[in-house]
Amino acid sequence: MWTSNQSSLEGFVLLGFSDRPWLEKPLFVIFLVAYIFALFGNVSIILVSRLDPQLDSPMYFFVSNLSLLDLCYTTSTVPQMLVNLWGPEKTISYGGCVAQLYIFLALGSTECILLAIMAFDRYAAICKPLHYPVIMNQRRCIHMAAGTWFSGFANSLVQSTLTMVAPRCGRKIVDHFFCEVPALLKLACIDTHVNEAELNVLGALLLLVPLTLILGTYGFIAQAVMKIRSAESRWKAFNTCASHLLVVSMFYFTAISMYVQPPSSYSRDRGKVMALFYGIVTPTLNPFIYTLRNKDVKAALRRALTKEFWIKAR
Repeated sequence: MWTSNQSSLEGFVLLGFSDRPWLEKPLFVIFLVAYIFALFGNVSIILVSRLDPQLDSPMYFFVSNLSLLDLCYTTSTVPQMLVNLWGPEKTISYGGCVAQLYIFLALGSTECILLAIMAFDRYAAICKPLHYPVIMNQRRCIHMAAGTWFSGFANSLVQSTLTMVAPRCGRKIVDHFFCEVPALLKLACIDTHVNEAELNVLGALLLLVPLTLILGTYGFIAQAVMKIRSAESRWKAFNTCASHLLVVSMFYFTAISMYVQPPSSYSRDRGKVMALFYGIVTPTLNPFIYTLRNKDVKAALRRALTKEFWIKAR
């Protein structure tokens, strides 16, 4: 196996958008602006969630975890993409490719579970309001968050190993703008049906099980909301869930279309578009979705612009 992969250990060539060179400079500008917005938005959410006492609740604790995850998401791929778009070199080292694959998979796996936990938090707040402080106490929230991150990185270790051990017989041209499972499996010079089956089982478990839990949870939430007599209270309960549901829809639609399918049926153009969506667009939009639809966060951001906020934070 070492011999067959020896040349690949020297690195990979990321084709990216080199088949459309006229697109590279405009895309560089677009991705750079999106990355700056993603950094600004997610860092802002993390800071106000941790420093503003009025956002000291389980909901915003998990929102800040999601923002940290999105911040790492974009940073794991966008800087390398910008380098490749700007210059003639389209290469990435073998170690860089492995690290990119592992981190990206780990963060995606973590987000699957984190979104399910956030749905459970909304269920506890709406359906069990009197027991909510006990159910979602600080210690339990920390344990749930830590377990989510650990599970995501453990799953990524398995998936990235299954992907990288497939011999490539010297093939090193990746038809993508970063190292991703379907594109890397395309380089294999052996029958990858076993690898594909194993990865599909893991992908289905990690994507479909949390999604089923989210849908079931929101079924109970809908029943509870319909029993509320006040239209204003019903709208308030719905509004607290709307941002999360929008984030769930964007993430799961793209992730399922990419990973719950055989990599042999992988379409390079569709793969690139989907990867751009969940690798750049979604992490950039998430903080603005939570900000624009949430009066508490908007108020906290306004307070963060005042001197009094930073004096109290100290």
